[in-house]
Amino acid sequence: MSKRVRRRYLALKVVCEEPVNGRDVMGAIWNAVLQLFGEYGASQASLSLIEFDPQKNCAVVRCSHTALEMVRASLASVTEINEKPTVIQVLGVSGTLRALRKKALLQG
Repeated sequence: MSKRVRRRYLALKVVCEEPVNGRDVMGAIWNAVLQLFGEYGASQASLSLIEFDPQKNCAVVRCSHTALEMVRASLASVTEINEKPTVIQVLGVSGTLRALRKKALLQG
């Protein structure tokens, strides 16, 4: 019997002077994880982009619950996307998308 995979969902706010897309954001996050924790760390994170709102520059990213602190550290180390100064803020973390949307007030 296999153990169920526990995941965490992170609501993110991308602060950048130029518009960015979900692919650019995920590329920056992956690069940060690789830089800080290497390929093994990146494989443990099992990161994926769930949704991205270009109007609000908000994203929802899923990761493994064991890699949550690693992902948060990586997000803090992101300083640029497309050679433009960028900060990624964590608005909220939850085990389900429904609770995350309530917490981070993403639907408004």
